Amino acid sequence: MSTLGKRIARKREQAGLNQSELARRLSVSPQAVQKWESEVSVPRGRRLDEIALALSTTVGFLVTGDAPARPTIDSNAEMLGPIDVWDDSTPLEDDEVYVPFLKEVELSAGCGRTAVQESSNRKLRFGRISLRNKGVDPGSAKCVTVAGNSMEPVLRNGSTVAVDTGNTRVLDGDMYAIDHAGQLRVKQLYRLPGGGLRLRSFNRDEHPDEEYTAQQVQDQELVVLGRVFWSGGFH
Repeated sequence: MSTLGKRIARKREQAGLNQSELARRLSVSPQAVQKWESEVSVPRGRRLDEIALALSTTVGFLVTGDAPARPTIDSNAEMLGPIDVWDDSTPLEDDEVYVPFLKEVELSAGCGRTAVQESSNRKLRFGRISLRNKGVDPGSAKCVTVAGNSMEPVLRNGSTVAVDTGNTRVLDGDMYAIDHAGQLRVKQLYRLPGGGLRLRSFNRDEHPDEEYTAQQVQDQELVVLGRVFWSGGFH
């Protein structure tokens, strides 16, 4: 009986690829491809979708062997792959990395001051390919939880955004995470003449624009942490 591993091998051969060539397309090791085909390990979720794309087939065909090679119904949505359930005890896939969260921490020196630091226990999983497609170095990716209603309806209270801390150059209208004197905030940013910044919320009825001169940016310790490249959350 044909299995997932055998179907991957057959489609790879039909595409004229050896295991090393398929591995390069997927940015994994040849050993990972060999394990899939021998069914020592089983690709799941996003990884399975990437394999299907690289082999010009569908996830349905790889899993069942009898799905059509191409969908025949027009759609205005894109299926990125099945939802993969995991928890902190689930091992990382070959192409996955943990992305830590940033948080506000009250300084022991007192006076109610806070600082933005990296969390030691909260993290999300991201695929290396997904990060690379966005031009993000995995070591520069950080996650931030959005609090309050200032960014509604685009970002609801409790939403999560991923930030590229290697990209702090402000492009007018893009979203950024900022450290505002130890307060972690997510805003649209606009440059002002002389090096100032305008902070804009999507909910402008309740949260009007904030404008800071270059001197105020310095005095208020307003630091751009990175550009938002991904967001997600429950609605």
